[in-house]
Amino acid sequence: MNPFRLAFTAAAFAIGAAAQEAPKAVLVTGASSGIGRRVTERLAEKGYFVYAGARSQKDLDDLAKLRNVQPLKLDVTVQADIDAAVATVTKAGRGLYGIVNNAGVAVVGPLIELDEKDLDFIFNVNIYGAFRITKAFAPLVIAAKGRVVNISSLNGIVTSAFIGPYSMSKHATEAYGDGLAAELGPLGVRVSTIEPGNYGTEIGKNMLARLDTTRFKGSRFEQQWRRTVASMAQFETYPPPDDVADAVFDAFSSATPRARYLVVPVAGQATIALRKLMDEIVQMNDSQKFTLDRDALVRMLDAAIASARR
Repeated sequence: MNPFRLAFTAAAFAIGAAAQEAPKAVLVTGASSGIGRRVTERLAEKGYFVYAGARSQKDLDDLAKLRNVQPLKLDVTVQADIDAAVATVTKAGRGLYGIVNNAGVAVVGPLIELDEKDLDFIFNVNIYGAFRITKAFAPLVIAAKGRVVNISSLNGIVTSAFIGPYSMSKHATEAYGDGLAAELGPLGVRVSTIEPGNYGTEIGKNMLARLDTTRFKGSRFEQQWRRTVASMAQFETYPPPDDVADAVFDAFSSATPRARYLVVPVAGQATIALRKLMDEIVQMNDSQKFTLDRDALVRMLDAAIASARR
């Protein structure tokens, strides 16, 4: 073989191998603590290069200490931050394989006594934030035929008194993920939605820092609201979100990632979510004029189970 052709072939092979070995780059929003921090650590440990979004300089400095992590000043409600992040990632030349839309906030209060600004606040972060980030980085993710992972919640399935605003935002996250999956699937991008149960995060602590404890004084719901607020303060005592980080890793690394990952620390939380979904099926079926009998519903369930396992 011609020695020059041999050298060229060897060089081309080396370049191709290097490109294949280059770590895939991903972006994690809300990476400073809780789920976002653990996801950042897990993906970095597994060899991904992580752009970790955070707002405060202290958090950015802390994230900078992690191997395979580049912190980005990123508030998902600030378009200038998003534009700057896109420019930084694009200029780095690594591309972007995936996005983890994790940044989130909570609002607790009776729905008939909240102000519109409360819903504006929570949707601006939990929904519009994911929308802005995904839209901005979509060209890079599409080019990589990569992945988008949206962090929803068990409360995207199950809600209760006084956490309605949070559940509303997470129900919207569920619909956003389904719509995005239908649109990006034909372009080679897989979309997964993760529904964590009660894990140790700072979402309750951050909510309490913003809370006006006198706001619902004299309300017919005051005592129940205070009990809900007290329960939110316990979130940091729950198990660390390692299981959630494992689910995100699977969504990025599996050849066949799941559309949904229900991830809970105790069996009872999964049972609550699944029972709620089954109750909805029964209620919807009973309320419509083309009601299916039990055998038909069981066949439908069996078909869904078989499809999920393929």
